[in-house]
This record gives sequence, C-alpha cells and structure tokens, in this order.
Amino acid sequence: MEKHTSVFENGLIWFGAGVSLAEILTGTYFASLGFGKAMAAIIIGHIIGCTLLFLSGVIGGKSRLSAMETVKSSFGERGGRFFAFMNVLQLVGWTAIMIYDGALAANGIFAAGNAVWCAVIGALILVWILVGITNLGKINTVAMAALFILTLILCKVIFFGGGVMSDAAEDGMTFGAAVELAVAMPLSWLPLISDYTREAEKPVRATAASAIVYFLVSCWMYIIGMGAALFTGESDIALIMLKAGLGIAGLVIVIFSTVTTTFLDAYSAGISGESIIPKLNGKHAAVAVTVIGTVAAMLFPMDDITDFLYLIGSVFAPMIAVQLADYFILHRDRRGAALDVRNAVIWAIGFVVYRLLMQLDLPVGNTLPDMLITIALCLIANAVLKNKD
Repeated sequence: MEKHTSVFENGLIWFGAGVSLAEILTGTYFASLGFGKAMAAIIIGHIIGCTLLFLSGVIGGKSRLSAMETVKSSFGERGGRFFAFMNVLQLVGWTAIMIYDGALAANGIFAAGNAVWCAVIGALILVWILVGITNLGKINTVAMAALFILTLILCKVIFFGGGVMSDAAEDGMTFGAAVELAVAMPLSWLPLISDYTREAEKPVRATAASAIVYFLVSCWMYIIGMGAALFTGESDIALIMLKAGLGIAGLVIVIFSTVTTTFLDAYSAGISGESIIPKLNGKHAAVAVTVIGTVAAMLFPMDDITDFLYLIGSVFAPMIAVQLADYFILHRDRRGAALDVRNAVIWAIGFVVYRLLMQLDLPVGNTLPDMLITIALCLIANAVLKNKD
C-alpha cells in the first residue's frame, strides 16, 4: 500500500523550507525602507506569493500529479519538458546558492574552510534524499523542533538585545521592488509544491497547511534579516550569532536550516528530471544535482541573488497564471498534445510583460499585475479560438 504524507508532515516540510538563510539574507535588503514600510512590503508580498503557492499546490494535490506533470496539462508534452528543464536549472542554482550561503555562515562561526562546510552540508543533503520524503517524519520533527527553539533565541538577540533602530535610507530600494522581492521567494517554490502535495493523504488540507506554515515562517525569516540590519547594523548572520554567544547552537541553525531547505530543491530537481526523461531515476538525479550544486558552491561566489529571484519570477509567474486559468476557469487539459501553441505564445507575452513591469514602481510589485494580464489573455484567446481547438 502506498504511503501518503499527513497534513502535519506537509506542514513540517514547509517549515523547513521557510527556515532558510537565503530568506534571512534577503530580509536584510528591506532595512533601507525603515521598519514600518519593510513590514508592510514583506506581508503584502507574502500574501500574494503564498496565495499562488496554495492554488498551485491544489492542482497537483487533487490531480495526484507532480508539479511539472501538471504543467503539461496547460502546455502539452514539449511545453511541459521546457518548463521542467527551466525548473531543473533554477533548482541547481538554488541548491548551489543555499549550500554557498550555509557554508559561508558556518565558516564564520567555526572556521574550517568554505569548501569543507560545502562538503559537510552536501553530504547531509544526500542523507535526506536517500532516506526519502515519506520516511522523514521523525527526523524532520526533531530537526524542526531544534530549529524552532534556536530561531526564537536569534529573535530575542536581535529585537531585545538593546540595539537602537537605525533610520530608513534615502537611496534604498522602492516599496514596489521590496514587495516583489517578498513575492519572489514563495514564487520560486511554485514549480515544486505539487511534488509534495501529490503524496498527501488529504491534498487540499495539506496544501493549505503548507502555504500557511510557509507564509508565517518565511515572513518571520525576512523580519529576522530586516531586524538584524536595523537593530544591530549587521547583515552577517554568523557574526550576530557569535556576538550572542550562539557558537555551536548557531552552527546547528545554519547547517540544518540549509539542509532541510536545499533537500527540497534537489528532490524536486530529480522529479522534474523524470518529466524530461521518463526513464530517469528521480532519486539518482537529485543526488547528481546535489553534487553539482556542492561543487558550484565551492567554486563560484553567489552573494547577491536579487537578479536570480526576478528571473525566476519572469519565467514562472506567467506559467502559473496560464495553469490557473486552464484548471480553475477554462477546465482545459492539454496533456495529450505535443505543444499547446496558444498557451506558449501567451506565456511568452507574459514573460515580456513581467520584464517591462520591472521598469515601473507598482505598489503591489510585478507578479500580480503580470498574472492578471496573462489570465486575461488566456480568457480572451479562449473566447476567440474556442471553436478551433
């Protein structure tokens, strides 16, 4: 009998996804807005991003299909393979970035060399992959409980450590850009969430739990990063932990938060690989992605990821917009087609619109307007061409 994941286990998985150094470091960029505006941007962005995360997860959960298999329902076989390939690329990138950030912070606490910490974190991710998602319940429970306690300590140090809040910078990012940077993190998980909700015993409840838990934890991580920059004047999390006396405990936070998040990237890269090459073993592909990401983290600097996040948004925001229109409104299923040209053209227009919207400072960021325009194009195209499918 196939083993399904519980609502609680899905919540734990996305707690692990949210507790991430990348999110803390991204949160430091918000400090230039000042506390009030930064909080508003973080919350608005996450409401948009996590609503989309929920809707995307429902599609995979109810259809029992992996994330990239659901894409084929809108774009056909070849279209699905294109997005699976793009997803593998972003996941290899994320795997390398997460290992790099984790190793950098770990080395700041205990100087063993970046390459050594990259290897340690990479090896632990391999253990997570080889144990498998449905067998991770007890391991994840222990890891998440420890992370929860240690991040509370980090909050206490940052917000109640007697630091004086600095003023907003005049030359920092705009409010709209900050909202988009908050949307971008949950958006980067859109092509992954169905890989987990498809295995859920109660798909809709598990998806809701996943989105809510991720919303709360990711906001929390952004706020830790923003607070660190505002109250301590320090954006290096390793130095904050050392100042607080969180030597070994800080090391545990760094390593396990990196492992639990990056495992999801590598695991989903393997599943996306199966969508490109059906005979591929997903677990073996995930191992290969982890090894490539570990080596890349050893060799290349990856300090500023904002452009990477915006690129993810421009590719996947119009993709999920087309999927939402097809699944929830038009009820189209194009899995039997080689390529759905109509949707491919609409996606390309959506991609260009997103890049153009980046030139504007919209208070809700780029993702929401881009998706509304893309969905409208789907509805117009369907009305015009409904007799020609």
